[in-house]
This record gives sequence, structure tokens and C-alpha cells, in this order.
Amino acid sequence: MTKVLVLHSVGLMRSALSALLRSEESFDVFDSGWRTARRSAESLRPDVCVVDLDCPGAAGILEGGQEDGGTAFDARTRLLVLASAARPGALRKAFEARALGFVDKNGSPRRLVRAIRAVARGERFVDESLAFGFLEASRMPLTARELSVLARAAEGDTIAEIARGLHLSNGTVRNYMASATRKVGARNRIDAIRISQGAGWV
Repeated sequence: MTKVLVLHSVGLMRSALSALLRSEESFDVFDSGWRTARRSAESLRPDVCVVDLDCPGAAGILEGGQEDGGTAFDARTRLLVLASAARPGALRKAFEARALGFVDKNGSPRRLVRAIRAVARGERFVDESLAFGFLEASRMPLTARELSVLARAAEGDTIAEIARGLHLSNGTVRNYMASATRKVGARNRIDAIRISQGAGWV
């Protein structure tokens, strides 16, 4: 039996995905919301964990808060993500979190089942429709510092608060903000945050 853990922030979607996968006799399926995700992963030690990258909180689960940059999952757990080519930033984060499977959310249920089987065997699975998203992910225009500044601005921090939090001067923060705005082709800071969030960078 392949033990599968489905993580999703929306209960209805989580239940639907779990019901779909439970129709496969070789799958032992569990599901969890974000608040109990780490605890569920630690106690169940699933073979495959399925994560929807578009869910709020997905990035935190992928990053896991680990010092080595790893995820919150046991080393033997293979990570499979449901993704969209329109969000290259999210694809990049999943790749850096060592995800093994990448399934297009617009694909068929059979693709997801096939992907889980492949990932459980330790094989990489990537939908061809996500190729453009991966290409865009490799062209990510922002530096780590610019991303940090934009992420804090997206949370509502002022220039002064960002400067204190990142141990920078107000002028340096403004320069990073201006640079990030120019690089993503935005009109202003609000537009830069919108574009970056839409792409999954922030």
C-alpha cells in the first residue's frame, strides 16, 4: 500500500481529492489542513504528500522552517505538488523544496494517480504543460533581498519597519523597492506586489 497524505487549505477540495484517491485500492489516503499538516506528516510518515501550491500556507509547508532549507517532511516522504504554469515562482519554490512530482491542476484525475505511483517509486513526474512555467521560473528577475523587501511590503510593513526588520537604512529599502518595481515592469509598489504575488514569487 502507498500511504498518501493530501494537504489543502479548503476542506471541500481536500475531501474531494481524498475521495478520488481512495478509489484506488493500492492507496491508503489521509488528509489534513495547514494547522495540523506538520503533525500529520510526522505521525503518519506518508510515502507521498500531495500539496496544492495555490493554497495560502503552501510556501510555509514547503520551506518547513528547516535550517538546511528542507521541508517539514520526513526524508522518505516524496513530495508531489499540484501546480499552474502561470505561477513560476511557486514552481521554483517547490523545486527548491525537492518536490519530485509536478502535476498540472487542469489535468485529468488519472494523471494525478499516475504521478503518485511514479513518485512513490522515486521517479520524477512533470506534466509537459508546466514546461513554460519552469522556463519562466529559471528567469526569476528579483534578488533574494528584493524579494524580502517586497514580501514585507506585501504584509503591510512601512519602509521604516522593513528597514528595522532587515537591518537596512530607509534609503536602501527604497532602492530595493524601486529596483524590484522596475524589474517586474510595475507602475508602483502596489503593482509590483500584485505582479509578484500573481507569479508566486512572494
